[in-house]
Amino acid sequence: MFSKILIANRGEIAVRVIKTCRRMGIKTVVVYSEADADSMAVELADETVFIGPAPASESYLVAEKIIQACKDTGAEAVHPGFGFLSEKAEFAQLCAGEGIVFIGPNPGAISAMGDKIESKKFAQKAGVSCVPGHIGEIDDTAHAVKISEEIGYPVMIKASAGGGGKGIRVAHNRRDVEEGFPAVRAEAKGAFGDDRIFIEKFIVDPRHIEIQVLGDKHGNVVHLFERECSIQRRNQKVIEEAPSPLLDETTRAAMGAQAVALAQAVNYDSAGTVEFVAGQDKSFYFLEMNTRLQVEHPVTELITGLDLVEQMIRSAYGEALQFSQKDLKINGWAIESRIYAEDPYRKFLPSIGRLVRYDPPVEGDHAGYVVRNDAGVREGDEISMFYDPMISKLCTWAPTREGAIDGMSRALEDFHIEGLGQNIPFLAAVMDHPRFRSGKLATSFIAEEYPEGFLGAPPSDAAFDVLTAAACAMHQIQIRRQESTRRTDWVVIAGSRQRRVSLAATADELTITLTDEDRALTLSDLAWRPGQALLRGRLDGIAFTVTVRPAAEGYVIRYRATTLKVMVLSPRSAELHTKLPERKAADTSKMIISPMPGLVVSMDVALGQQVREGEVVCVIEAMKMQNIIRAERDGVVKTVSAKSGDSVAADEVLVEFA
Repeated sequence: MFSKILIANRGEIAVRVIKTCRRMGIKTVVVYSEADADSMAVELADETVFIGPAPASESYLVAEKIIQACKDTGAEAVHPGFGFLSEKAEFAQLCAGEGIVFIGPNPGAISAMGDKIESKKFAQKAGVSCVPGHIGEIDDTAHAVKISEEIGYPVMIKASAGGGGKGIRVAHNRRDVEEGFPAVRAEAKGAFGDDRIFIEKFIVDPRHIEIQVLGDKHGNVVHLFERECSIQRRNQKVIEEAPSPLLDETTRAAMGAQAVALAQAVNYDSAGTVEFVAGQDKSFYFLEMNTRLQVEHPVTELITGLDLVEQMIRSAYGEALQFSQKDLKINGWAIESRIYAEDPYRKFLPSIGRLVRYDPPVEGDHAGYVVRNDAGVREGDEISMFYDPMISKLCTWAPTREGAIDGMSRALEDFHIEGLGQNIPFLAAVMDHPRFRSGKLATSFIAEEYPEGFLGAPPSDAAFDVLTAAACAMHQIQIRRQESTRRTDWVVIAGSRQRRVSLAATADELTITLTDEDRALTLSDLAWRPGQALLRGRLDGIAFTVTVRPAAEGYVIRYRATTLKVMVLSPRSAELHTKLPERKAADTSKMIISPMPGLVVSMDVALGQQVREGEVVCVIEAMKMQNIIRAERDGVVKTVSAKSGDSVAADEVLVEFA
């Protein structure tokens, strides 16, 4: 076996590879940019090599620097992770020419499948069903419009070298193509250095289902069943699960057979993923093959018991697979939630910054479900604007899908982050959503269920009980210090709802009698003291965790997707409180405000210009994505405060209307 492997990547995947190498007794080398000098991966690796400035184009994407790092450290092999150089056949070939083993498929397989245009041509020849579309390069916007109208709307505009949800737009009409084609081309050029675009029919109400394949250098290929990745936002996967709630055994076998046949046709010899778009009727069409390890590989590992990084390393070394298809079976259900540095309450815009608090749930067995958290960060680390905004990948496993969802809900409760925006409340909302729990998924799920964006969730009756119990517990701890306070009757106000309660505390429990409802809540196993951000306990025997912080007269409490200010007041104070006038929010309706920190790519309006609702005002680039900012109302431009090339902060006023 290899004695030393260089990891040509960063963040959580670099840490993930290090863990497997350690278990296998293999030394590791990590390369790092200026932005990652103090990263967890650098701390954990046996050796490190500095490779340049923060931009990936000057560090992680420079193949010559990676090769030189291998030579300097004596690394026999290089694991590329995902992204960066992982699907560059030229890099794999360069490694081979230097006598360095590339831990991934052979260059021929990467070339055949790594290019979306060429892979579709190859799949058609191999007899794999493909989505109708234009398989070939597109000259310009006019050509894109012509092709789109020949195929018929809606169509999907995709970067040939794309990945990770970047370089994709769905166009429903001519205007969408005229705006989307140049944006996709620019994203593709910036993110992948390749601006070739193709267009295909967009399947209405589709599901994204992918098959994990694994091959060796002896002609053996197996599939490790499917993952469903239909919960997406802007074509970026957010929640994945294995297996899929859609498939039956017949469809699973058919998809697996096609994936294996395609892999065998290109002599595939590593871990790879064949992606399909599936209809609700279980029809399926080939989308692309990702010739690398996928971000969501942990859910496959959890249901099969295999370590895919280990299998990649063994295959690259020349070992044959130690199992056949008949040896593989699905065990239980696994779900992955991607924890992103983004603000779900502001249309999921990037929220870069420092992790002032980073307290993930405890990994391992939790009596009914298992928690796994793949991360490359620690408390105090910074989420950089130069790379993907992922903080970690939180996974849960249970014997059933319902158990895995319930486990994920609890794990998200136990995940505490401060210092930047993060999408944990949104992920919790999806876990509680009846449609998600029913398994009736589609890639349009987020757009359909949250058309106005994520605004939090109103408290269910169960959530109202938790908020009540948490507020009463904190209130009780506070008034214990006031010996003169003998009152037991209080009013709990949470948002627009209120209820009368009577409190009775013992050393072990707090009984909250809901005086108007003729029932009582019992809070036990309370773990909280003033100043702590998490309050844990059991309400009527069921464990819960809430995030808390003090506010005027009470607390701001978040339970899953619900965040409310909760107060525990005397009846007289509660009566007076209801008479206070509500504070009105500032009027920003005449302003275009930057929704994120980023770079102004273009300012498309000028002083005095008449602008109509829906027109493009400017384009801002952040986290390698181009975001089109549109006018939300008609108006005449009064001031323009930024120009192309300017860096802008979140909430900065860009344009003001008269």
